[in-house]
Amino acid sequence: MYAKGISSLPPYLFAGIDKRKEEARKKGVDVIDLGIGDPDLPTPPHIVEALCHAAKDPSNHRYPSYEGLLSFREAVATWYKQRKHVNLDADDEVLTLIGSKEGLAHSVFAFLNPGDIALVPDPAYPVYNNATVLAGSTPYSVPLTEEHDFKPDLESIDKEIARKAKIMFLNYPNNPTAATVEKNFFKEVVDFAHENDIIILHDNPYSELTFDGYEAPSFLAVKGAKEVGIEFNSLSKTYNMTGWRIGYAVGNSEILEGLRIVKTNIDSGAFQAVQIAGIVALTDSQDSVKRNMEIYRERRDIAVTGLRAAGVEVKTPKATFYLWAKVPSGFSSIQFSMFLLERTGVVVTPGLGFGKHGEGFFRLAFCISGERLKEACERIKRLNL
Repeated sequence: MYAKGISSLPPYLFAGIDKRKEEARKKGVDVIDLGIGDPDLPTPPHIVEALCHAAKDPSNHRYPSYEGLLSFREAVATWYKQRKHVNLDADDEVLTLIGSKEGLAHSVFAFLNPGDIALVPDPAYPVYNNATVLAGSTPYSVPLTEEHDFKPDLESIDKEIARKAKIMFLNYPNNPTAATVEKNFFKEVVDFAHENDIIILHDNPYSELTFDGYEAPSFLAVKGAKEVGIEFNSLSKTYNMTGWRIGYAVGNSEILEGLRIVKTNIDSGAFQAVQIAGIVALTDSQDSVKRNMEIYRERRDIAVTGLRAAGVEVKTPKATFYLWAKVPSGFSSIQFSMFLLERTGVVVTPGLGFGKHGEGFFRLAFCISGERLKEACERIKRLNL
């Protein structure tokens, strides 16, 4: 009944977690959800007000442009210059997206034919692998291991595979591992892409969720990066706008044109009122972003301290709102996540759900209040792991 691509997909990880949570809630369990990275903090009021005003303007009720409002793209370009020291031409080096997820998924169809190879990090956000499968192409797993600080060992990638590969996905600060990189890593990536004629698709939605003085570099800040790739970003995590579905891709104009062609045949662009609110988010005061980071840093410290007290091995991340913790001995990652839910009502994401190299770990998202985080850690501590 279904197409081969759909039949080849694994069950979507977060949908499965939602089902288990609902089953537990129906049984009366007080579920503490640390599974999905969805900010609980509200969108800042000035952004909401901008949307309300724009939504009342009838000129925003019609079809938007496929590329997005030029004024939104200019706001993105200004933000990149100020925050990431990257110069962008708003006309052809910025493309508006209905959230970065759709752009990542659609980009595969612009560059891969059936049977082509995509280099996909493992563990990783499932969309990279699944979009490749839907395109009828072949995802080639690139391990992210603790020994290499959860960065791909470019030297170890099979030379023949590297020559055949058309695209490579990257994501730093990283989901799910919370790993971070410096600009010198991106220089290695650019050299690798040039040597093997590979398009780099860098997913960067956590660029502003950083702590302890760390600043996440843009892939495009490295010399030569714009010749080989594009970067995806989103307003979702930075401005607590996950449900608004607004993001963008920036970088190489020819690569963006391929993505634009796919999108013009699939969607009709992002609602203009949301883009106008996005302009306000990008160009107005960034005080709300600073407050967010203070809250997330406090939560991070609560979770790290609490998990360590419960006997769980975890490192303190410098970015994202995730912890990548080791599964206690005697459990697989799925077994441990089910054990936690059944015994404590705490939901975490099994590492295996992000790829086979995620086995042995689980991901925890600190997108809930500090008090609930403390309660979750206390429940885990009572298990005497």
